[in-house]
Amino acid sequence: MSLLKLTQIVEPALEDIGYLLVRLNFSMQDENSNRQKRSKLQILAEPVDLSEMTVKDCEKISRHIATVLDVEDPIKVPYYLEVSSPGIDRPLTRIADFDRFKGESVKVRMRFIRDGRKRFRAKIAKVDENENIIFETGFGRITLGLGEIESVCIDPSKYFSTKSRV
Repeated sequence: MSLLKLTQIVEPALEDIGYLLVRLNFSMQDENSNRQKRSKLQILAEPVDLSEMTVKDCEKISRHIATVLDVEDPIKVPYYLEVSSPGIDRPLTRIADFDRFKGESVKVRMRFIRDGRKRFRAKIAKVDENENIIFETGFGRITLGLGEIESVCIDPSKYFSTKSRV
């Protein structure tokens, strides 16, 4: 069972009912653990129209995806299905996400160390014609291809900092 195969099943099933896949993660149970623990399939999704994600949306997705996975049967071990919204610290996983959230503050983790850094905070400046993402940081501009990025998520700290409440 691969994430690619799961994505190829889940993504079109979500689109059929009006949702976009933000991220899919499958964590296998720890076979060395003394406790019985199931694997978990986590799906982060949002409505195609980018409206607010509700509990009812999660329920709808969960029922639909559970049915699709029962028919396709790609996972051969017991697992839990967890469906949720991307949340306030939403991960950015596609080029379109970077265009959509241009100007937002983000936390970036690169796959490899570059100029002595692997992590940094920045604002998304733009996506160039070659689909490289350009970030404005406190130490200057940095340009990364999607393949160079391990993870990027919206930085919600500006909404919750003590300074911004005054």
